[in-house]
Amino acid sequence: MAGVGKSALALHAAHGLADHFPDGQLYVNLHGATPGMPPLTTGQALTALLRDLGADPRSIPEHPDAAAALLRSLLAPTRTLMVLDDAADAAQVRPLLPAGPGCAVIVTSRSPLTALDGVRRFPLTPLTAEDSAALLRAASGRDGAFGRVPQAPGEHAAGSPAGDGIDAAHPLVALTGGLPLALRVVAARLAARRALTPDVLAEQLAATEGRLRHLEYDDLSVRRSLAVAHDALAASDREANRDAALALRRIGALDLPTYGAPLLARLTGTDERRTEAALDRLVDVALLEEVAYGRYAPHDLVRDFARELAGADGETDAAGTALRWYAAVAERTLTAIVKAGLDQDDRRRPTATQPPEHTAHVRTTAPFPGPEEAFAWCDLELENIVVLVERYADAVGHGTAAHVSTLIRLLFPCLHRSGRVAETEVLGRAALRVARRLGDEAAEAYALGDVAGLHFLTGRKNEALTLNDRSLAIWRRLDMASRIWTCLNNRALLLESLGRYDECGQTLHQSLEYSRLMDNPYNQALTYQHLGNLYEHTDPRAAIEQHHLSLTIGVEIGNAIVQHGAHCNIGYAHLTLGEPAAAVPHFEDSLRILGGHGNWQGESQTRLGLVRALRSLGDTDRATHECAELLARADARADRYTSGQARHQRGLLLHEDGRIQEAYAEWRTALDALDGTDAEEVVQELRELLAAADAG
Repeated sequence: MAGVGKSALALHAAHGLADHFPDGQLYVNLHGATPGMPPLTTGQALTALLRDLGADPRSIPEHPDAAAALLRSLLAPTRTLMVLDDAADAAQVRPLLPAGPGCAVIVTSRSPLTALDGVRRFPLTPLTAEDSAALLRAASGRDGAFGRVPQAPGEHAAGSPAGDGIDAAHPLVALTGGLPLALRVVAARLAARRALTPDVLAEQLAATEGRLRHLEYDDLSVRRSLAVAHDALAASDREANRDAALALRRIGALDLPTYGAPLLARLTGTDERRTEAALDRLVDVALLEEVAYGRYAPHDLVRDFARELAGADGETDAAGTALRWYAAVAERTLTAIVKAGLDQDDRRRPTATQPPEHTAHVRTTAPFPGPEEAFAWCDLELENIVVLVERYADAVGHGTAAHVSTLIRLLFPCLHRSGRVAETEVLGRAALRVARRLGDEAAEAYALGDVAGLHFLTGRKNEALTLNDRSLAIWRRLDMASRIWTCLNNRALLLESLGRYDECGQTLHQSLEYSRLMDNPYNQALTYQHLGNLYEHTDPRAAIEQHHLSLTIGVEIGNAIVQHGAHCNIGYAHLTLGEPAAAVPHFEDSLRILGGHGNWQGESQTRLGLVRALRSLGDTDRATHECAELLARADARADRYTSGQARHQRGLLLHEDGRIQEAYAEWRTALDALDGTDAEEVVQELRELLAAADAG
């Protein structure tokens, strides 16, 4: 990219190779991306090289092909190194290449020059933090304690605080992004103004709007270096180049961590094919990096430059366009993940403040083939969605806030089932805040229920019950039967897990009445599952019967989630009965049926049950493998609650294997993760295990 040090490295390498090329070295700056200068033509470059070889200017052919032939003939018998600096493209370089076997060429360019044959490419990246700090110290003279200006007569630099020095952790290193050009500008400013401290300069650069202004000194300018590429694209006759310049401006208007073609196509008003070509062009001129296939991100200083371009471009509703598009695709995740029925219909039904234009975007958004693709899209875009929600949840404009509310409501089932705890917490809180500010009762009830589901997943069941009851109260006021049933079912699940069995039974009978009233077999199946969970505390055999009723309905209606849950619950009932051998096939069936449906809550509980059953059977190797898998998946989702449960089991396995100290370490970590949650029995067991260890 611009300013990454291509020319400096090429010249350094050329000097180091001098002994290998006794006939000399040739250098020409092709000005492919020089501020204020057009690139050299082929004729100009050939004339410059031939003059350096001693050719009489009057004998240099005017036609480029003849001049290129003369250059090759002069170089053929020699061992010469040629440095072609700042090439615009392969076409500019190709006529200048020598044919002699003793010659070599070093080319620098912002373009990857992939059209050139027989070359080795060395992509340059920004410097490491350590190298950045070393360059700043060397070029500025701020080498630790001796870089500070004496503040009073008689004060010596040796007595100055070391804090004026620059190490890898200094803010200047991060603010310059490891870009050598930016580092050189900063170093020049520090060298020119000895009273300017690195800390003060870092504060100036930290103001986003002012960073590029402070990265100019004398003839060095990060902004001018970046502008060359953008301006050339914008003024080009080629559609792809103009599209690329527009895409960069839209990137600046929205400013997300990464970008893909589908979103940028909406922002630029072009189709995805043209957008992909535009993104490729931005990569070609080093204004973007392809960080993963189909995902692009700019360097931090390019972000600043793109923001400036967007500001000069005038107002665009980039945020509104992005939120509408994300909401439209979120609806497609909902239809791919949640089976057709009341739950899907309810969430798709507009609330009081949902913007009417949302449906237009839905019509232009292709459906996902299945749940796996929907979860994959969510994983890909979730970081962007969190950034947008955090930035615009408190926006003054009613429309933008309503888009945020709609997006989160439609996306939440995907988030919850994928188990992305940290992001789900942020989005759930934002949805609740926005709904209350908009006065949208239905949106508030959804948000309360969704956050309650998150609290249940992370072991905060009392908090979950409080939020769920608030949601239930709103749905009762709105007289929405399907949502009342959902809240009653969730309430029963929470009451059962908290040991409040009488209240749980009463709630489940209310739930069953609603499911029969609606004549909804899916709802009945879930209610049977919760009845089974309740019966397990007094009569596990009766619990298994309830779960089989649920399983039968799940098979009849073809619902994988119901079947998965029934098998998982039957497995736990067999564990309660002390029958681990009977439990294992049900846990295995549960995981097999779940497949790509991505229900993390169900998957984590099933895997935990399978680990317990295998450990009880003495199948230590397989139990250890399954426990490691559960722990890895929980940690990837920042799910401390499930991680604590898994570490508890891992500690038991280690202890049985005689690895006592490792077991104690796992139990301490597990207790730290579970302390303060509602996993009281596990927490008590962990305390007893650790107390026994301390006593021993």
